[in-house]
Amino acid sequence: MFVHPMTQLVSRVCEELWAAGPMIRSGLVEPLEPRRVAACVAAYRSYGALGATVRIAAIRHPDRTAIIDELGTMSFAELDASSNAVGNRWRQQGLQAGDGVAILVRNHRGFLQAVFAGAKCGARIILLNTDFGATQVRAVVGREGADLVVYDEEYTAAVAGLEPRHGLWTAWTDTAVTDFSLAAVADADPTPPPPSGSLPKIVILTSGTTGTPKGANRTEPRSLIPIGGLLDKVPLRAGEVTECCVPMFHALGFAHAVLAVALGSTLVLRRRFDPQATLDGVRKHGTTAWIVVPVMLRRLVESLPAAGGGSTSPRVVFVAGSQLGASLCQSATAALGPVLYNLYGSTEVAYATIATPEDLANEPGCVGRVVHGTRVKIFDDTGTEVPPGVTGRIFVANAVRFEGYTGGGSKDTIAGLMASGDVGHFDRAGRLFIDGRDDDMIVSGGENVFPGEVEETLAAHPDILEAAAVGVHDEHYGQRLRCFVVVREGAELNEQQVKDYVKAELARFKVPRDVRFLPALPRNPTGKVLKGRLDEGTTASDETRSTPRSPD
Repeated sequence: MFVHPMTQLVSRVCEELWAAGPMIRSGLVEPLEPRRVAACVAAYRSYGALGATVRIAAIRHPDRTAIIDELGTMSFAELDASSNAVGNRWRQQGLQAGDGVAILVRNHRGFLQAVFAGAKCGARIILLNTDFGATQVRAVVGREGADLVVYDEEYTAAVAGLEPRHGLWTAWTDTAVTDFSLAAVADADPTPPPPSGSLPKIVILTSGTTGTPKGANRTEPRSLIPIGGLLDKVPLRAGEVTECCVPMFHALGFAHAVLAVALGSTLVLRRRFDPQATLDGVRKHGTTAWIVVPVMLRRLVESLPAAGGGSTSPRVVFVAGSQLGASLCQSATAALGPVLYNLYGSTEVAYATIATPEDLANEPGCVGRVVHGTRVKIFDDTGTEVPPGVTGRIFVANAVRFEGYTGGGSKDTIAGLMASGDVGHFDRAGRLFIDGRDDDMIVSGGENVFPGEVEETLAAHPDILEAAAVGVHDEHYGQRLRCFVVVREGAELNEQQVKDYVKAELARFKVPRDVRFLPALPRNPTGKVLKGRLDEGTTASDETRSTPRSPD
């Protein structure tokens, strides 16, 4: 359907003006005297949105604490100056706009120093998964064309043998600080680097739960709508305290770290997730928001009794990264109060929907309604949109989806919307439900079975801590369902009891034909279950299991 360009322009202007409202309410936008406004505009023109974020925060709140980590505190002025110094040294080493800066760093100030330094140099910033082994690191660094590598000392073996043009730089060291340590140059030349003339790019790797991680290329959005849509749903506010529990190399952690800097909020970082320390941080640091994946949320809830229960709850608990599930949603809400905000999205499409506490109170298994400025549709296998209640492939369109994989290729698209990789359905109230991965569905004896539905059912069992389901080959039925179960500490459960429970809740053809018990589900650092590794270390399927070890 033809839409007149003037109509499109007017619509776009109206949407941008709408987005300004949530940004003003959050405190992201506030009145400033002309001198500081001019400085902020100059920073944006010099470095683009990402590089300017820390500069603008330093202009607005120079003495406010930006970071609390294991090294202590750092103000916004110090973070800005140190990223300037690192960027200046990298430019002296020969780093140019468009060069690749790979970052293999845990959650601490060095991550943000490297990111903002690279952004101010107009670099292509490649965020590496800290769970990678040496072979994966070398493969991804080679494929993505890294010209400079930043790493924590604990990953020395993983980067051994790499010879990037502009050197290997350490971001965290427990031994000696060298000339190629960020700490050694963090106060060398704190003046802003000269503009590179090019905007930075971010390469975030996919989770790689079913294969080799791919690089998802993304440039800065030229719109206020994405951030306005998020802040319209989630009441994050300027000048508060956010603890980012998830790895910042992941899209979720990276986005919230940058957003915290933009809001002038203090960011609490730990190299390793510690649920007790996170709970204590609400009292110690005045934490108002947690950024977590579901497995972290579960560990926080389990740690609550010893820490005093709901008194340790922040105002916002932002959950994403993998399926929250109705059972965990209900137990977390009971323990923490109505503070959960559950985002659905992916590395490729960014975000699609957000469930507010009101949504979750009505439908704890949903992932919420579509975020303003985003379109989400459900299509069947013929590309036809399906009505509410009917399961199909989920397609998303917004201003922040990725531009394609760095190695080539992209996701399927229909009418300008991109496949998320999941299947799901809307209810009549406009809430989205995820029914599984589009490649997870199995056909057993002619019946379609989505493992996610069985996993959700098992998660509600009082004696089951967590569960996963996969399809395996079956000579008679084509495929059959195999479940992997982690039993809660102190409980006992056997295969038949698991089958009987599913049979009482779901259709006969959804009952797993075999059940295996694990001490913990294998997960990547962002909490997603590595289904290809589920068979490693399983017990005999007819064995009774009890007292498992919780996953890290």
